[in-house]
Amino acid sequence: MLKAALHPHRSPRLHYGAMPVRTITATRYVTPLREGGSLPAIIEADDEGMYVLKFRGAGQGQKALVAELVAGEIARALGLLVPEIVLVELDPKLARTEPDPEIQELIQASAGLNLALDYLPGAITFDPVADKPDARLASSIVWFDAFVTNIDRSPRNVNLLVWHGRLWLIDHGAALYFHHGSTDWLERSRDPFPQIKDHVLLPFAGALEEIDVTSAARLTPEVLRDIVALVPDAWIEGPAQRAAYTEYLTRRLEQPRAFVGEAIRAR
Repeated sequence: MLKAALHPHRSPRLHYGAMPVRTITATRYVTPLREGGSLPAIIEADDEGMYVLKFRGAGQGQKALVAELVAGEIARALGLLVPEIVLVELDPKLARTEPDPEIQELIQASAGLNLALDYLPGAITFDPVADKPDARLASSIVWFDAFVTNIDRSPRNVNLLVWHGRLWLIDHGAALYFHHGSTDWLERSRDPFPQIKDHVLLPFAGALEEIDVTSAARLTPEVLRDIVALVPDAWIEGPAQRAAYTEYLTRRLEQPRAFVGEAIRAR
């Protein structure tokens, strides 16, 4: 069974509070990953590392990057494995060597600060038939996705990788979907998230009630505030919006947690 444990040859950042996010500079556009509509890409950076770049000029724009950063660091605070998230300065001049006009346009539209995840070489997509996680790990991931309203962890698009025998979470740009609407954010904090019924790990999540107690305890108001504080000022509309993200997440943890009850009923 898959375990959320560390591989001895690589040390992902596991912690219960937010740590500073590194800023790197893209030095080479390597290849596009033609999955979905956002056209992420593998890049090389000035630290000689390889990363999967999420473009600010693609799809849902900056809000997708906010969701990627906030949700990813919440998952890490819960002890789940997420590739290191970094901020990436992108020079539009990198488009010069790219023959595809669509990708040229995307690079030019994303000049400035973007986001990337550490590239995990040799990782394979999680297969729910062949790879069966234990109940606690599955429940932790289901709880997390319900909390951050991540609609993108279905059998059709699992967004889970197996790397060195461990399960890694990727691609959280579709989470926190409340921030795409004009409805009052704080009212949405009590939404039960019925889409959890489609979660790829729900059949394995037999410890949701137990995990609910431990997971909620880890996400203190201070942890959530520190994670939201990681979002660059350029991606957010001032202190009031930053405070609204923190308040939304904090209120979502108040009892009774409708998203937990919904996951248990769906299972």
